Amino acid sequence: MHWFTTRKKLDMKIENTSKIAIQDNRSTCPVSTALEIVGDQWSLILIRDLFLQRTTFSDFRNSPENISTNILSDRIHKLSHYNLIAHRVHPKNRKIKQYYLTEAGMKLYSMIYELSMWSKEYLDMEFHPLSNEWYQNTDGVKREKVIEETIKEYKKFKEKLLMAS
Repeated sequence: MHWFTTRKKLDMKIENTSKIAIQDNRSTCPVSTALEIVGDQWSLILIRDLFLQRTTFSDFRNSPENISTNILSDRIHKLSHYNLIAHRVHPKNRKIKQYYLTEAGMKLYSMIYELSMWSKEYLDMEFHPLSNEWYQNTDGVKREKVIEETIKEYKKFKEKLLMAS
């Protein structure tokens, strides 16, 4: 059996398990299927923004990348559909949704970490001040510790967000 068997388009149903049920995907390759979910230009940027404690549509719109509103809406819907993010209604303004990462979404931080480290090593460019600060703060710290601490800090933030009224 070959893992690159071609199939139809990617479709999925959320079940009450810790795994995302995939049906009718194009490929049985785990990398290809994961990239169909988070491999577009904007999904990991939104996940990065959530780790930076940005929670609203306006917060995402104000990111340096200037994502257009229609693409932003589409990616929010897609990430929600795959149970990588969820939202709550802001307690003081029912028109505002506050987005947060699910457990599955938080597990993607290691990808953000690896892309950031790859960029530092191979891209000859000036990085955003937040990136430079992050590189400085994580210099010499083991990969696993950075990932573990970042997820731990995000969980504390998420708990406060969900408890706020």
